[in-house]
Amino acid sequence: MCAEHTPFVLFFLQDWNRTWYTNNPDFTQCFQNTVLVWLPCLYLWMCAPIYLIYLRSHDHGYICMSHLNKAKTAVGLLLWIICWSDVFYSFWERSHGSSVPSPVHLVSPTFLGLTMLLATLVIQYERMKGVQSSGVMLIFWLLALLCATVTFRSKILQALDQVSLELSLDEYSCIKPLDNPCPEPGASFLSKISFWMMVMGYKRPLEEKDLWSLNPEDCSQRVVPQLVCRWNTECQKRKMLYSPKRVPQSESKEGQAVEETEILLVKSPHKAKEPSLFWALCLTFGPYFFISCLYKIIQDILMFVGPEILRLLIRFINDSSAPSWQGFFYTALLFISTCVQSLILQRYFHVCFVSGMRLRTAIIGAVYRKALVISSAARRTSTVGEIVNLMSVDAQRFMDLITYINMIWSAPLQVVLALYFLWQNLGPSVLAGVAVMVLMVPVNAVIAMKTKTYQVAQMKSKDNRIKLMNEMLNGIKVLKLYAWELAFKDKVSEIRESELRVLKKAAYLAAVSTFTWVCAPFLVALSTFTVYVLIDEHNVLDAQKAFVSLALFNILRFPLNMLPMVISSMVQASVSLKRLRVFLSHEELQEDSVEHKAVASCESSISLCVHRLNVSIPEGSLVAIVGHVGSGKSSLLSALLGEMDKLEGSVAVKGLVAYVPQQAWIQNSTLKDNIMFGQERREAWYQHVVEACALQPDLEILPAGDETEIGEKGVNLSGGQKQRVSLARAVYCDRAVYLLDDPLSAVDAHVGKHIFDQVIGKHGLLKDKTRVLVTHGLSYLPQADLILVMVEGEITEMGSYQQLMDTEGAFAEFLRTYTAVEHTDNDGETHCTSHATMIFYLSRGNFNIQQINVVITTRRGYDCSAENDFVCSMNIKASFRPNVSSVSKLSQTGKENMVLNKRAKNPEVGKLTEADKASTGKVKLSVFWAYLKAIGVLLSCISLLLFLTHHLVSLYSNYWLSLWTDDPVVNGTQPYRQMRLGVYGALGLSQGVAIFGYSIAMSIGGILASRSLHQSMLYDVLRSPMSFFERTPSGNLVNRFAKEIDTIDSVIPSIIKMFMGSMFNVLGACVVILIATPLVAIIIPFLGLLYFFVQRFYVASSRQLKRLESVSRSPIYTHFNETLLGTSVIRAFGEQQRFIRESDLRVDNNQKAYYPSIVANRWLAVRLEFVGNIIVSFAALFAVIARERLSPGIMGLAISYALQLTASLTWLVRMSSDVETNIVAVERVKEYRDTEKEAEWKHKPSSLPAGWPTEGCIDIRGFSLRYRHDLDPAIRNITIRINGGEKVGIVGRTGAGKSSLTLGLFRIIEAAEGHILIDGVDIAQLGLHDLRSRITIIPQDPVLFSGSLRMNLDPFDSYSDEDIWRALEYSHLKNFVSALPNKLSHECSEGGENLSVGQRQLLCLARALLRKTKVLVLDEATAAVDMETDNLIQSTIRSQFEDCTVLTIAHRLNTIMDYTRVLVLDKGETTEFDSPSNLIAQRGAFYKMVKDAGLV
Repeated sequence: MCAEHTPFVLFFLQDWNRTWYTNNPDFTQCFQNTVLVWLPCLYLWMCAPIYLIYLRSHDHGYICMSHLNKAKTAVGLLLWIICWSDVFYSFWERSHGSSVPSPVHLVSPTFLGLTMLLATLVIQYERMKGVQSSGVMLIFWLLALLCATVTFRSKILQALDQVSLELSLDEYSCIKPLDNPCPEPGASFLSKISFWMMVMGYKRPLEEKDLWSLNPEDCSQRVVPQLVCRWNTECQKRKMLYSPKRVPQSESKEGQAVEETEILLVKSPHKAKEPSLFWALCLTFGPYFFISCLYKIIQDILMFVGPEILRLLIRFINDSSAPSWQGFFYTALLFISTCVQSLILQRYFHVCFVSGMRLRTAIIGAVYRKALVISSAARRTSTVGEIVNLMSVDAQRFMDLITYINMIWSAPLQVVLALYFLWQNLGPSVLAGVAVMVLMVPVNAVIAMKTKTYQVAQMKSKDNRIKLMNEMLNGIKVLKLYAWELAFKDKVSEIRESELRVLKKAAYLAAVSTFTWVCAPFLVALSTFTVYVLIDEHNVLDAQKAFVSLALFNILRFPLNMLPMVISSMVQASVSLKRLRVFLSHEELQEDSVEHKAVASCESSISLCVHRLNVSIPEGSLVAIVGHVGSGKSSLLSALLGEMDKLEGSVAVKGLVAYVPQQAWIQNSTLKDNIMFGQERREAWYQHVVEACALQPDLEILPAGDETEIGEKGVNLSGGQKQRVSLARAVYCDRAVYLLDDPLSAVDAHVGKHIFDQVIGKHGLLKDKTRVLVTHGLSYLPQADLILVMVEGEITEMGSYQQLMDTEGAFAEFLRTYTAVEHTDNDGETHCTSHATMIFYLSRGNFNIQQINVVITTRRGYDCSAENDFVCSMNIKASFRPNVSSVSKLSQTGKENMVLNKRAKNPEVGKLTEADKASTGKVKLSVFWAYLKAIGVLLSCISLLLFLTHHLVSLYSNYWLSLWTDDPVVNGTQPYRQMRLGVYGALGLSQGVAIFGYSIAMSIGGILASRSLHQSMLYDVLRSPMSFFERTPSGNLVNRFAKEIDTIDSVIPSIIKMFMGSMFNVLGACVVILIATPLVAIIIPFLGLLYFFVQRFYVASSRQLKRLESVSRSPIYTHFNETLLGTSVIRAFGEQQRFIRESDLRVDNNQKAYYPSIVANRWLAVRLEFVGNIIVSFAALFAVIARERLSPGIMGLAISYALQLTASLTWLVRMSSDVETNIVAVERVKEYRDTEKEAEWKHKPSSLPAGWPTEGCIDIRGFSLRYRHDLDPAIRNITIRINGGEKVGIVGRTGAGKSSLTLGLFRIIEAAEGHILIDGVDIAQLGLHDLRSRITIIPQDPVLFSGSLRMNLDPFDSYSDEDIWRALEYSHLKNFVSALPNKLSHECSEGGENLSVGQRQLLCLARALLRKTKVLVLDEATAAVDMETDNLIQSTIRSQFEDCTVLTIAHRLNTIMDYTRVLVLDKGETTEFDSPSNLIAQRGAFYKMVKDAGLV
């Protein structure tokens, strides 16, 4: 082709001497005219089809024609014209010239011309598709330039006349960022591969506003739906696979439900295969992740170029006749190959990390979405702690694994390639090394299996610990009031100890594992060299064999080290995968349990009902549901909401629903946001609602009016205020149907009356709506259009008030019994516990609302267009399994609220919670010192010493090997080889012992530090005052106990270990290189300086990004916690999408800080590896220059160390940054040491007399208290004396300071002025536990903890079973507890959700009866029970606490009419204090209240 009579291959090869064996090398003319011309052309023609298809499917917009574009097009066309002129010249020469040109002179220019035309067209197409920078075209132009440069040089050398110059176009294009978008999409190709888009965090600490927006493809709204869709498809596939027959689409929903039941029955013997979450993840993230596999293959192959070039260099040094340019050529080749390898490796990591980030986003999003639809039965199998762990720990595990998952196939590939090259080098002796590796596999497998076992055990303990912590933080007020902190601290410590025991076992296992990793490559090398030199005495271990093998063994070390790590990571991820799969497979609420449409008639199935009931309710009716505690009232509402599993029958509701739960669910946002609940602002309507719900007076006393921030679970509102906000939320939403679960229970008498008249009653805001009201307020019943009386899940009577009175049934009898009370309670403040479900469900595990068939219909028939029409038909024959995710009412600071002078309402004043703040700047040395002290200084020194020993021995063993290779060869053999071999083996063994000792010491140190830091944080948090818990979202605290402690447990020790390792590796490599080639000393200071600047620049940004990421993580969990508590409300209002959007926003905010840290890591790695590559190249270059003076052994040692240096340098900076960023966990854990603390718990020695208080005499003198220093007093200058044994009622409007006074008595809030004396002892002088354990409160909110009933009554185990049974008997719970299978050992679920609210309140009474102290405080303690139970409680208190001082905060005035005295508070001040009869006679404030209540 190049010449007419010479075969191409021969012609190409015939001038090899001109190319290689010469001092001035050059390529043949044929090679230049073919290979160098065709190479860039072939590249472009191969890439173009794929690239054009990619461009066609990815449209980024349109770029207008710019001068740069015009220039590119012009140059492309010019090059095309030049190529065609070359072709025409060849034709002209052929027709006119004497010699006929070879075909290549026609083919090459034609091919090149077509390629230039293609390049021009691609440039234009890129412009039309909005591509700002193209990697494909950049590589083409670089290739073209490189090949043309060689030809150009050749033509200059040959002094020819024609000059052909290929032009190269730089593909840079600068885009100026708008707002703060991510610079990646607009960055040039070069910028992308070198990550030249680093955040500037060196000049000043980064803040949130500096962070880039996320790329659209990384956002939650793009990523999560993909996974959810794949997962749903997977679940549907499994369902179809295992169902005996498909359900026809035409069937009704009821038909489908029956069909499914049949399917389940038919298939029960066969175990259905679980849907595969793994497969769903693969389908979602696989395609993008596959790119990383391609990068990895290229990188793995390039990895072996280094040892090959080392072999050629050593051969070059041994061969003194080789031309010196070859040495420089090898050096240049080494530099280029290492640089390319670095760039490809960093692209690989970038793809992996972005995949991991998307995976975490998707998992968090999927878990959140599932939590909103999960059924109540399933919800109880997963505690809040577990679900939060799924989001934090398990999602993180996946993220960590994705980075290294490719090692599963890459490690074996690297091992095979390494062994192939070793075989080339040492022959069959390599098999000895292979045998050692094969023996290592089962050892690692056993370690991995044991690690999995420990992993599962540790996760279980962690779940339990987080669950308990979550409950403690939710019920912290109760812990403080009862002085139970120490009992619960011990419980947490016990769980923590079992967790640490597992961690210790895992640490010993990790030490063995580290020992095998470190020893494996050395044992492989030792066994191979031993066999090599011993099988034949003529086998000489020279420098080329030894150091090329050593370089290959070093490559082998990485996959061998990584494989067990990846396997254990996969094991951990498989545990997480199973946990996630189980959660995502949980049963969901039946979507069809309530049909939201008009229903024309009852189903035929009703004929089966024995006690069939039909109820027809016209539009705008008020239906009252009454019944005892546990009769199923709330369950009936839950059924209407679709919160329960429907087993038979149908429920249909027409129109949108609003729901007011029995226990108000309040969000951590402003009061206004709580009421508007995502609806648009309608000012006039908003004002109406606020006034009707009696919130106007509260807005006046709140610091910033309706802009006041409400703490988590409404901590800074009183019970009544919370309930009114909850009601206002429902009224504001303006729905057709209102389900009101006892909303008047927690409010004062006159407020209750006001609300009923203004909102619920016949002239209220809801008069035209359909209202279903659960109530105990007997005075409201005459105004109801229909009353349903429930007993044990059945409707026993129904009808209007008059009809029921006429029938003389149980209802009429009940009313007569409470005739005296009938007018009392004209506000229904009885906070009934209607979660009747719970009782049955404790005893039978299944709950029946029997034989109810209700049709609520409209006056206008079934006209669907009428917006307010409402049809609710229920025909439920038996068995709604309870699915009431009853909003567990957890801690409240039942604060009656800060009484303030009316002031300008500034939103800033209303701020309550403090967001997690990121500290800035360098991590202080004191943090490192604190961690070292927690480990123990002696243990730290021992660890360091052992580590130093290991590295010195390692260094010396390699130096020993270089001396061995330089031994002279006598008669074809080395004389001292056995001595050399023995010493080499002994050095290796001592390395192993040192590293094993170090690992053990480090692991034990890590566990000691973990224990000490967790204990001190737990103690510091429990010692904090209530105000701290109001300010600090529980998500922040849970985050500290979950994520930060996990980091201290498992991340920090391993990172410190790796940091030390890489630091000594770098130092060792530098020392060896300096000994071998002292000239390198010239460049090392410069490179050291460059390295230092790069490192400082990076660490400054990375550390701050880590802090920002950590801070933005807490809000995700806080929001999630809040959502879990309010799922039933969110579902009832249909606000799921808004909450999902909010959660996605918080996750994206978190990933916004994480993404730049990925880029920062890559930025660093590219620059550091470049520094390392320069050191390697200079080491090689100086070795080439000084080859006459250098022994091959030392030179081989230096370059084999230099090849490791690149990786070690990068690893060192990564680890130094990781140490700094992760030690932030210690900083954050120690943060609470410096926060404000309560007074001492106990004073030693105790000065209290035994049995104090003996009288119960309370003397309050000039007492004032305020909630915060910047607020006015909530209680002002109260002076009263209460004699021992007196019964005192405390009354007043909401916010008058009733609860605040009790908080002062228990020193939950310390006095601002004045004193309280009990039996002459000033309580301010006592230890808090001494005080709180000797007086008793029955709080407003009955809080229970998960654990046995016995533990809930007596956490310190200080009472006998007889005492407990006696207390239960007096609190009317004995029969109930006796009926339970496990009696006192019965497990209460989280928050006591498997008991009704009334039962929880009775358990609180039992606690008080057990302690039987001289002072008893009742804080609206009977608000949650019906009249009958209230009477029982009151009689118990009168009989059992006859000689005690009782202070009762009362809403029901009838309960305190027989008390000794009544204290009336208003705006924190005493207005009246006397006996009830005297106060009524005085006709003051108390008289007005009594009159409102209808008692006079």
